[in-house]
Amino acid sequence: MKGLIISNDVETKIVERHQVTRREVEQCFENCEGEHLIDDREKNRTDPPTKWFLACTNKGRLLKVVFVFQDGKIFLKTAYDANSDEIRIYKKYAFE
Repeated sequence: MKGLIISNDVETKIVERHQVTRREVEQCFENCEGEHLIDDREKNRTDPPTKWFLACTNKGRLLKVVFVFQDGKIFLKTAYDANSDEIRIYKKYAFE
């Protein structure tokens, strides 16, 4: 996926800690159906804002993808299996 930037540190984290591959992240961007939500929790605030969404990989794995969009590029912050609270929040706000 052109424009997706994953630093070495982030790639190591998502692969080793969450067993998520770059291709799975790309598939989530391709398969996203809801809005990208802004993470406005104080400890996660960034400029430009940190955004996130939930989407399935082509094999049906539901991931939370967290990123910053800047200068036409997507900088991945993390990606991991979505938990029940994140699913509830996303269903409530991403399809309004």
